[in-house]
Parts: sequence; structure tokens; C-alpha cells
Amino acid sequence: MNKSNQPESATTPTTMQWSSAQLAAFSTADDFQVSPFYSDGQTYGTPTWIWSVVVGQQLFIRAWNGPRSRWYRSAVTQRTGRIHLAESNHLVNFVPICDGPLNNQIDQAYRQKYAGSPYLMPMLASGPRQATVQVMPRMSKKGE
Repeated sequence: MNKSNQPESATTPTTMQWSSAQLAAFSTADDFQVSPFYSDGQTYGTPTWIWSVVVGQQLFIRAWNGPRSRWYRSAVTQRTGRIHLAESNHLVNFVPICDGPLNNQIDQAYRQKYAGSPYLMPMLASGPRQATVQVMPRMSKKGE
């Protein structure tokens, strides 16, 4: 953490950002698969299909089963992994979100993107809200 209580990765100038074209594609794509690293920090987990939303210039996901979800626990422990979205694979970092007002914006994005789905209301419940994660692009290391 730095002086502003933000994760270092979120405030350093070297942090990668999603491009406008990527965010536009992500905002409508419905093929999100998350694969955080297993505990060895090198092996990608089994891809898990989940919903994603874009708020502003940021990408977010939630765990249907809340904080007890296996992929969520791996994501917050390992903080890195891979996603598949908009027909492409991306190496990413995961940052847990606890901000109430931001979670309200994320709720609204879920309402807009997944309106009419019988699964929408459970994704707005307390458990999934507690398991909200920002997904940020990262540069690959040798061998990835």
C-alpha cells in the first residue's frame, strides 16, 4: 500500500490499462472465463465462466458463491492469472474491491448488461458483492 491507501499496482505509472477498444468489446462480451493461478503461483486454474462488467475504464467480476468461491479465493491470494474475454486471452492482476459506492456502480452495470436474466438478482446480493474483483491487464513474464 502507498500513502493514499491504494494498492501500489493501481497507482504506479507503469500499470497497464485496458484500451478503449478492449473496454468496448468487454462491455458487450459474454464469454468471460477466469483462471487465477493455483497455489504454486505458476499453473493456471481451470477456467470458470462468469459475468463481467465495465465501469468507467475498469473491468470487474464477481463470484456467484461469494467469498467462498474457489476461483475468488485463488484470485485474492495469488493476485494474478489469466482471463478469456471477447475471444482473446489476457494475462491479468486481480484487486479485491471493498468500496461501497463503487460496488453500487458495479451493481448498476450488472443491471444494464444482464437485464432480464433470472440470475441477475443473486449477483447483486451480499455474497457476490463481497467477492467483487477488479481485473487489470499485466505484462507477461518470460515463459508465460
